[in-house]
Amino acid sequence: MNTLSPGAAWIAACLVVIGGFGGFGTTARCAVLQVRPGESVAAAVQAARAGDTVRVARGTYKENVTIDKPLTLQGVDRPTLSAANRGDVIRVRAADVTIEGFVVRDSGTDLGAQNAGIYIEPHADHALVQDCELVANLFGVWLENSTDSTLQHNVIIGRRDLQSVNRGNGIEVYNTTNSRIIDNQVSYTRDGIYVDYSRHALFRGNRIHHVRYGTHYMNTNDSTWEDNEVYESHGGLALMEVRRLTVRNNVAWGNEKHGIMLRTIQDSVIENNVVAGNGLGFFIYDAEYNTVRNNLVIRNRIGIHLTAGSVNNAFDGNDFIDNQEQVKFVAVHDVEWGRAKGNYWSNYSGWDQGGDGVGDIVYEANDVVDRLNWQYPLVKLLLNSPAIQTLRFVARQFPILRSPSVIDKHPRMRPWRRDWSKWNGK
Repeated sequence: MNTLSPGAAWIAACLVVIGGFGGFGTTARCAVLQVRPGESVAAAVQAARAGDTVRVARGTYKENVTIDKPLTLQGVDRPTLSAANRGDVIRVRAADVTIEGFVVRDSGTDLGAQNAGIYIEPHADHALVQDCELVANLFGVWLENSTDSTLQHNVIIGRRDLQSVNRGNGIEVYNTTNSRIIDNQVSYTRDGIYVDYSRHALFRGNRIHHVRYGTHYMNTNDSTWEDNEVYESHGGLALMEVRRLTVRNNVAWGNEKHGIMLRTIQDSVIENNVVAGNGLGFFIYDAEYNTVRNNLVIRNRIGIHLTAGSVNNAFDGNDFIDNQEQVKFVAVHDVEWGRAKGNYWSNYSGWDQGGDGVGDIVYEANDVVDRLNWQYPLVKLLLNSPAIQTLRFVARQFPILRSPSVIDKHPRMRPWRRDWSKWNGK
């Protein structure tokens, strides 16, 4: 056992066999540097060599830590690193760094300097941040110009004492390749996950609430969003200016503005998502050549708002249930949905004489009554009156009164999803 300068209590040597023949090989020596309360984590990191582990015992350490070599910074029983509201708590400047098991808190609040709980600088590739709690920082984790980095199983809680516009984002992902953002919980930040100019990213199992947007996602192609949940925020998933995206098995509920926004998106698959109790279930703007299938759109103020030329898309097998307005459609001609598999519409008033589960008459999402509802909301008070029903009937008989609409020639008589009723309370 060796005694170290401030920052480490002892070093334990370890041997790593690196290959060889006939039982012969070379060895590399690494070390585990132990840090106890009253000692300096930053000094231990400075004393460590590439490949070492700095293991920090439970306690509170008020300092800023810079990691400029490949190593593992490991907390035991969740020690606390606090920057005392100055700069970044941890700044990573080297590749192959692992940070795990810490409470990381109290960064500075300088938006211009992008103060963060953990700031991973450009070219610090293969970073791994896991099992940390990042509390009361401006930005939670800032990941920039990195390849093959992973953020997983972290809890990020922002600065609740600041207004949203003055907060940083929970996770910032900028100009990265093969980032993996998995099973994190984010709340009370500006945006939960902000992504820009990245490639081949995976976002899975994240739970985000009480933020501006669950994700603010732009210019990031060939990526996957799956099994995430965003709730009780201003907006859910905002996916913009992207191609070849897979968006599946996500849940967005109770958001003030939208559940899932698809804006300027092409060649993507949006499937098996639940959007419940939002202002807009889906907001689809300037979207083409996408497949939107098997989603549950339930009890939103507007199920889908479709606009800005969003016409060349396939909508099949979706359930539209008890939305105040199923579809708000702004276009100059009809768009047909349900070509491969009809959608279910809870306000469909047709019948199924053949008993095959498919309605016998076409479903039309927008008619003159729907248009009146958009322009004059008080018309809703009269929706069940004979006068309004007569107006709807007359409009269907005289095409000159008819507005362009989303039409479904094969509407289903029952929902595809058997679990739809559990979302009624959302």
